[in-house]
Amino acid sequence: MENRFHAFTILINQIGRSIHQIKTKEMKQFGLKSSHVSCLYYLYKSNGILTSKHLCDICNEDKALISRSLVELEEKGLCILNEKTKRYRAPIVLTKEGLKIGKYIEERIDHLLELETLGLEESTKEAMYDALELICRNLEGINRKLGEKHD
Repeated sequence: MENRFHAFTILINQIGRSIHQIKTKEMKQFGLKSSHVSCLYYLYKSNGILTSKHLCDICNEDKALISRSLVELEEKGLCILNEKTKRYRAPIVLTKEGLKIGKYIEERIDHLLELETLGLEESTKEAMYDALELICRNLEGINRKLGEKHD
């Protein structure tokens, strides 16, 4: 039981920390932050049809973080928001430089995903990702029930 507790606390936290550190190191060359990675990645993958609201949903991040990230990306000339609608609903388009960085991020993510599962059989990878999704859903359900219990 102690090993399971260790995996769910220490190892999962370390995985999150390592991912954050990798994002930070990769973005440093562009003068960007780790929080910009998901925005640029999903904007690049979407061909410029996402809004802030869609990014919040896809990235599973709060509105404030996505909003700050987009302001910073816009200030650096990496994206443009259509101001004719409310900012939260405005389509976001990557600039030429934003597309270049988005492509770099996509390529690095593909490469790093290969490295992180080095030595695992394809069936093991599929089982791992399926298990992580199920665990995530189960924990979200537990969290909801605890919230209802304490309200």
